[in-house]
Amino acid sequence: MSPKILVVEDDQAIREMLRFVLQQKHFDILEAENAEQALRLIHDRSPSLILLDWMLPGMSGVDLARKLKEVQETSNLPIIMITAKGEEEDMVRGLDSGADDYVTKPFSPRELVARIRAVLRRAVPHKNDEPVGIRGLMLDPTTHRVTIEEELVEMGPTEFRLLHFFMTHQDRVYSRSQLLDWVWGTNSYVEERTVDVYVRRLRKVLELEQYDKMLQTIRGVGYRFSQHAA
Repeated sequence: MSPKILVVEDDQAIREMLRFVLQQKHFDILEAENAEQALRLIHDRSPSLILLDWMLPGMSGVDLARKLKEVQETSNLPIIMITAKGEEEDMVRGLDSGADDYVTKPFSPRELVARIRAVLRRAVPHKNDEPVGIRGLMLDPTTHRVTIEEELVEMGPTEFRLLHFFMTHQDRVYSRSQLLDWVWGTNSYVEERTVDVYVRRLRKVLELEQYDKMLQTIRGVGYRFSQHAA
């Protein structure tokens, strides 16, 4: 079955272009002009991924992404933000809203398709992985569940993969480029500064019982996950 992509874009010309490009690559396409239409389609049709325009009439794409991530049923739904805003501050805001990736207009159709495939690959859990635990922090890749002191913790698919990597590679320092290769994949178009955004988001999730202290910044080098003080 082909992945189902929901295109949320109020510009008809851009929607038609995206539909043509993605159908050529054998994706099934759903279309919405605004957040209300998108929410109905998400509920009724269960898309595999959302291409979400930042500037929508009414509820913005950023607000819609944030809303989807706050609801358990849609918290793991992959989102790629599409926008004309190319500044670093805008990119960070888009990723902080819950987007898994960020594409700036004008973009190459080939690059967009590569990003979609990369995000879809990352969203698929590795069924053969064993659960891993550190004190009261437990992660189960087969159920995509993280608990802290037996309390369920909600996080997106990218934060989940990042935490899984850190928990299975403790006490070693990894640079941003190494984390991109391991967590996002060597063919990813994601920039190194994106790692900082997701580390910050992961720390926020791990604040319960101060497990965020285990995710340490090694200045000038990268990050380390350790039970021992930095």
